[in-house]
Amino acid sequence: MRQLANRIKPAAGFPQLFHLSLVALLPALIYVFVHAGFFELAVALILVGKWRMFSVKPRHWLANLRSNAVDILVGLSVVVFMSHADATLAQLMWAVLYAAWLLLVKPKSSIFWVGTQAMIAQAMGLMAIYSQWAARSTFWLVFVVAGVCYLCARHFMSAFDESMGRTIAYCWAFMAACVAWLTAHWLIYYGSVAQPTLLLTVVGYGLASLYYLQHKDRLSANVRRQVVVVLCALVFIIIMFSDRSDKIVR
Repeated sequence: MRQLANRIKPAAGFPQLFHLSLVALLPALIYVFVHAGFFELAVALILVGKWRMFSVKPRHWLANLRSNAVDILVGLSVVVFMSHADATLAQLMWAVLYAAWLLLVKPKSSIFWVGTQAMIAQAMGLMAIYSQWAARSTFWLVFVVAGVCYLCARHFMSAFDESMGRTIAYCWAFMAACVAWLTAHWLIYYGSVAQPTLLLTVVGYGLASLYYLQHKDRLSANVRRQVVVVLCALVFIIIMFSDRSDKIVR
């Protein structure tokens, strides 16, 4: 699917310039809608931009949705961040960052960049969820967090020839659901970042790094030990040295 999309995109000349101009127009339109107070229109623009997912037979819709989920997550997260930004400059900054995602990060298809896309989407998606839905019911919060982590894990595993990719993604989603449920009753924020977002980002980055090194045959016992020790230390610091005064108690 990714190779087919790359063949469809113009390679050079005026068609490529026109294509890049259309891509860069999307963040500008989202900024205009959000700045004018039309949050729903900005969300609809993100979703309408994915109309090609449904231009094939229905049996391919689910696969197309899964392969485009990371891009949708980043787009919707940017809309949420823009709507919460107090200053026009901050909204413009998010528009520029979204344009960088669309033009520089999203088109890449190497293993490193696919992993980077998954980590960015997971971090942004979780930040958007906890900034928008923190006061919602625990059930829906846990369900959405698990869904975001599952889709990002599937995107990450798509870069590898891994027969257990779906199972690994389910395991990561279950772990994310457990973290979301455990922290939902005592939700702590570090500035605008919720504790479960930080925990899942740190643990996810550590596990993804171990898997990547193993795939590249560069994971020695010493490196594994170092990564695990650093990962455990970071998790310990996040949990034990949290400011309990900045919290939401359910």
